[in-house]
Amino acid sequence: MTDPFKSLDAAQRSSSTSGNETSSVSRRTFAIAGILTTVFGLEEIPSEASEIACLWLLHPRLATQERMTGIATAVITDWNSTFQGARSDSKHGVKGLIAVAFDQRNHGTRLVDPLANEAWKQGNPRHAQDMFSIFQGTARDVSLLIDYIPSFIFPKSDREISKNLVLGVSLGGHAAWSCILHEPRVSAGVVIIGCPDYVNLMADRARLSKLPSWMNSKAPGSQFLGSEDFPSSLLDAVRKYDPASLFLSRMGPIVNTSPLRSESLPRPTEGEKDTLRPILKSCLAGKKILNLSGGLDKLVPYHRGSTFLTWLKQAISPDGWFADGVVTLEDIIDESAEHEVTPKMVDEAVRFIRETLETNNGNPKTGFVREAKI
Repeated sequence: MTDPFKSLDAAQRSSSTSGNETSSVSRRTFAIAGILTTVFGLEEIPSEASEIACLWLLHPRLATQERMTGIATAVITDWNSTFQGARSDSKHGVKGLIAVAFDQRNHGTRLVDPLANEAWKQGNPRHAQDMFSIFQGTARDVSLLIDYIPSFIFPKSDREISKNLVLGVSLGGHAAWSCILHEPRVSAGVVIIGCPDYVNLMADRARLSKLPSWMNSKAPGSQFLGSEDFPSSLLDAVRKYDPASLFLSRMGPIVNTSPLRSESLPRPTEGEKDTLRPILKSCLAGKKILNLSGGLDKLVPYHRGSTFLTWLKQAISPDGWFADGVVTLEDIIDESAEHEVTPKMVDEAVRFIRETLETNNGNPKTGFVREAKI
């Protein structure tokens, strides 16, 4: 897998040679619960700020926390410069912003088995189990660190982390979806080249990898789920934590018979809505999500998550059956992007985080959906 930040690095180098210097922000490293954790922006917090927002940064597969430095710098610099004269204004409930990065499980300082980070084509027979368990473990690490980070960075208890957001790239994007759904203290998230439908993504990858469990059946793919490549016990875990499987498994067999989702999903029946509403309320009510994808991405193709995203957007839209959940979902595609983080994606992420931190947005009564191509 190529480095998703490669094109962004090139754009930043080009900007530097043109005389546009990249800003920098402070960084400090703490060992928290055995995890080396880097905190960006502590020194830039205004002295009068008592409430702090924390952006959790989750890096791609085969990378380390260091690759999130550029995004941390962009987001914090934007917030601090935009609100330099307005932070003490009462309409801004969140006055300071920090960002936190750490190595995902089995990456960087936490590496225990290099093969576990590879795919089927690279010789890892447990690719499906390894990848899902690694990024779900990382999502749990976010919850663990939310518990303890205040006592490390604010030991005098003079400041409070009042808002948590998450931003993940690729593998980190998968983890970000889990944080958004399963961590109540995370109120907003940015997913960059991640996927909300693990079964659909891995089934397509199995097909392209020509795994025997996919090929050796009369109907290709019909025996994949439940095989050694995707054990039934893994499918049980996926249905507990993955966005698409969590919600769609509550619907009828027409939705769940094939590992590859069809282009469209039926609307839930009234009975299914009654089952789904409390789950959606628990996982998503009031939350804000920005989903950024590459139109030319072959590793995590947008169309492998789009079937579920269309279903979700229909539910949460102003005229949808879960409109009163007040969920915001922006679904934006950079049409010329492959599996990469582009400057346009970073601009959208910075804008979304800034707008999310502007807390004086009234009290919306319904959900909001935005679709765009950039």
